[in-house]
Amino acid sequence: MTGTDTRRPGRGWLLRLVLTFSFAQGAVSMARPAVSYRALALGADERAIGVITAVYALLPLLVAVPLGRRTDHGRCAPLLVTGVALISGGCALSGLAGSLPAMAAWSGVMGLGHLCFVIGAQSIVARRSAPEDRDRNFGHFTIGASLGQLIGPAAAGLVISEHDGRMAPTSATALLVSGAVAAVSYASLWRLEQRARTAPSGAPSGAPSGAPAQAAGPPVPVRGILRTRGVPAGIFMSLAVLSATDILTAYLPVIGEDRAIAPTTIGLLLSLRAAATIACRLVMTPMIRWLGRTALMVVSCASAGVLCGGLVLPVPVWALAAMLLALGFCLGVGQPLSMTTVVQAAPERARSTALALRLTGNRLGQVAAPAGAGLLAGVAGTAAPFALLGGLLLASAAMAARTGAERGGGTAPGAGGVPTSAAKAAKEAGPAADEETGQGRVGHATGGPQARPQARPKGP
Repeated sequence: MTGTDTRRPGRGWLLRLVLTFSFAQGAVSMARPAVSYRALALGADERAIGVITAVYALLPLLVAVPLGRRTDHGRCAPLLVTGVALISGGCALSGLAGSLPAMAAWSGVMGLGHLCFVIGAQSIVARRSAPEDRDRNFGHFTIGASLGQLIGPAAAGLVISEHDGRMAPTSATALLVSGAVAAVSYASLWRLEQRARTAPSGAPSGAPSGAPAQAAGPPVPVRGILRTRGVPAGIFMSLAVLSATDILTAYLPVIGEDRAIAPTTIGLLLSLRAAATIACRLVMTPMIRWLGRTALMVVSCASAGVLCGGLVLPVPVWALAAMLLALGFCLGVGQPLSMTTVVQAAPERARSTALALRLTGNRLGQVAAPAGAGLLAGVAGTAAPFALLGGLLLASAAMAARTGAERGGGTAPGAGGVPTSAAKAAKEAGPAADEETGQGRVGHATGGPQARPQARPKGP
């Protein structure tokens, strides 16, 4: 991947990217429940709904890594344009589909578009953010997703009606509207990425600033990326947090049914959770300065795990609301910091591929976690899915703590996302310093072995 592009002052590009993400995510969040209602109107049963939902998550798994490779060696903006087109087309054509196989196919197109958009958008944030700004910028970027998740389902509920056999036409209308919402994203896609970027470190002095990323070296093997210290922890944290959000959305209504809590109240509780997540991401930078990135990840994931277990306790609605507010705040940390963790741990020329691997883990979690939760719920009752979530989040906290200890404590409080002196020394040592991960073989004859002792400086 090319060097970080930070020459332009201001963050207008980030605001426009957040707005674009809000519309794209809002369209997807509106379309996904509408797809289920549309499929039910076409005669689908629970199994068919599961297949259609799985296609949305499974189809992108086949292309995530190739898309990441392509982005590492080229521009990101075309992926955003393609992603918005696929989301808009998938939503609209799902509304026009007259059969379940067609619904499944267009659902997969929608999922592929979402994947294209997110890989491109995350790569733009990674490229245009200085290292000390990545935590803040990724936090603000994910506010777009939270806004879309907050507004999209509510908008679908306003459009779709089950009365007088109107589910089929109203669900189709909701899908057409979601396609139009996605198309609005094009209004803020301009100049999100600069064509000319700073040259990679170590590039020849005469190389142009927009030199292609492959000049930095050959593609890094996927296995090497996954073995890079910090990448597995970031991927697993993202998987655990996303699984928690999905399962919470699916099973909180079940808890409400058991406790005679009205559906409108459950909807409000889920909205409170989403609002708390947005609030968390607005104050991400002060929290990192106060605790440090590693401690914040550990505390947030561990607290979220405990709170997930507490949701099954027979508490009054006001206590449930308080727990969901705290849980939403804790879950707001995981996604942006997992992005930063993966970006800063991965080799520079493979950052988009590493982000694609993170999204692959998310998709696997979206398939495996609900399936596992459903099996556990059938055997052990409603509490089992929340126990599963608690275990995933606690395991994520343990991985983050272990990785932070191995990396010398991650980032110190007040660093604002800047690596510690040990990490800086390792970066200065060059790619050859990281022989344990199989990276940095390029140019090892020009001082690679001598650079290795600098990667882990001794002494205070």
